[in-house]
Amino acid sequence: MLLRHLPLPGLTRYAVAGQLQDSFVASFLAHKASPTTAPAPSPTIITAQFHPVYTCGRREIGTTTPAQQAYLRSSGADFHESLRGGQTTFHGPGQLVAYPIVDLRRHGLTPRSYVCLLEKSIIRVCKRYGLSTMTTEDPGVWVTPESKIAALGVHLRRNVASHGIGLNVSTDLRWFERIVACGLEGKRTTSLEGEGVRGLEVDEVGKAFVEEITAGLEGVDGIERIEEFHTG
Repeated sequence: MLLRHLPLPGLTRYAVAGQLQDSFVASFLAHKASPTTAPAPSPTIITAQFHPVYTCGRREIGTTTPAQQAYLRSSGADFHESLRGGQTTFHGPGQLVAYPIVDLRRHGLTPRSYVCLLEKSIIRVCKRYGLSTMTTEDPGVWVTPESKIAALGVHLRRNVASHGIGLNVSTDLRWFERIVACGLEGKRTTSLEGEGVRGLEVDEVGKAFVEEITAGLEGVDGIERIEEFHTG
């Protein structure tokens, strides 16, 4: 079985990537509803950089007031509600967003072990570039217990995972000053560049993440990178 890697070129609108992700999730659900008539989709990872956008998780849907949304948008960013887990965060240029769409049962994963796979994949990616990172009692991946470098937010439907991770490569960290990132008071956000790892392209880091997560997916033998994919 091959894993499809779809690196979206340039900067992508959050809503465009979301619609693409939803189409892949729909294919998985169609197969589950009718296994004999709908082929089993390949596990897929979308990687992208977004135009500046603040998103909130499913627990916060309907709780961000119009005034709060206007404040966030006044910075030049969009605002979207999301079905992923987690709380408010930022996505934008210089940040790797990766959305794996996988059937957990097909790869022998539980929700807990899948989150662990995401975390360990990020930790191994950072290690490739000489940066030691860790998990703590708080969600995400950290350089120190006070400095977060990557956020996780997953959505599950019938064991089909979507959404995923945001790893700061060379993100302008001032965007995070407008929010309490992921609801964690007193913590700071950092990036690979902020920790002294300079000169990295987000696409390069995306390839590394796809390689690391593929190594942890049971039954996956390789990666098919779709270079010419366009969102339209």
